[in-house]
Amino acid sequence: MYVEGSILTAYLLGSVPFGLLIGRSRGVDIRHRGSGNIGATNLARALGRRWGILAFCLDYLKGLAPTLLAVQALLKVGAQGEPGLAPAGGWPSWLPVAVGAAAILGHVFPIFLRFRGGKGVATAFGVMTALSWPATLAAGAVWLVVYALTGAVTLPIATLAMAPKDHDATTSITGFAVAVAALILIRHRSNLGRLLRGEEFRFR
Repeated sequence: MYVEGSILTAYLLGSVPFGLLIGRSRGVDIRHRGSGNIGATNLARALGRRWGILAFCLDYLKGLAPTLLAVQALLKVGAQGEPGLAPAGGWPSWLPVAVGAAAILGHVFPIFLRFRGGKGVATAFGVMTALSWPATLAAGAVWLVVYALTGAVTLPIATLAMAPKDHDATTSITGFAVAVAALILIRHRSNLGRLLRGEEFRFR
């Protein structure tokens, strides 16, 4: 039950549309502003950077919190040597990834908004912080200096270089990072076109 409950909770938490809720609290439905996206960047376009930063932080936390809890809980279970969830003393490679994926899918396909959500960058970076914070820090630095899409490409490369030494965990986390990067790039096709034309909003 812990496994199923963790995944479901992560999905429901990921489905909370913080950008939309913040916009509504300020009298704005951001689905009818700018790109129409419910994420932090479009909120920043509509209401200003401080509100966009708040939405980004909340979206980041809804990826970080459930994934980090799964990592810590299963590390504790593994250390106690209890069977069925994690090897004794080992890195729990599959459940945190599943919980993180559920949080991201909740943001991108939220049940509360008929499965039409945001693009998943902030939530994905929260998840990856819990799974491999050094790699996420490296990708985040590239993001701040260059652009979010470049940071997404950097993420799986940095993850492979900095992931735990255990082979199964490295494969699992790196594979997940590749999937996250691909999702971000696919969800940002329109942004890439605007970036090439010099029309894209820079969230910094």
